[in-house]
Amino acid sequence: MSTPIDLNRLRDFFDEGDVDWKPIAVSKKTGQALAAAYISNRAIMDRLDEVCGPENWQNEYKPGPGGGVICGLSVRVGDAWVTKWDGAENTDVEAVKGGLSTSMRRAAVQWGVGRYLYRIPNQWVPVDQHGRLSQKPKIPSEFLPPRAGRARGGQAPTGRSRAASQGAPPSSQRNGNGRSARTEADQYRM
Repeated sequence: MSTPIDLNRLRDFFDEGDVDWKPIAVSKKTGQALAAAYISNRAIMDRLDEVCGPENWQNEYKPGPGGGVICGLSVRVGDAWVTKWDGAENTDVEAVKGGLSTSMRRAAVQWGVGRYLYRIPNQWVPVDQHGRLSQKPKIPSEFLPPRAGRARGGQAPTGRSRAASQGAPPSSQRNGNGRSARTEADQYRM
């Protein structure tokens, strides 16, 4: 009989080196970009291998509406396979690969993998002449795994961030254009 899998560990924070950032809006006027945090599919696969074991998870893809792709991410729970699905459009760069990767990241969020990344505030950082980030944003300490000497637990928070609990406006509030400040960022997070 195998040891039960602790699926709660899928929600654990990622090390800072596993979190990447991508520009979601660029201001030519200031030479900065609004950067959103995300994790790669490799980090997701490593987490699934670590928590579930390589033999206890799998993914499958199906065509999605409008030429997109849907990913089913299955985990063996006891003797049964449980699948959670999500999808994405093909992307502008490496269209098919981008659609596959994005749909898998989104399916992983259904399992809790990296879901906390949606609560990390986007940050304005300098960009080079090609619009690439020239500086890596810092992850707030409340979104980092525990280290020696730090009292916090290692799981991602299930509620609001510390800033939100201290009266800061939620990141989902409307910006000056009347659009949700998270709308553009959310499509890139996972």
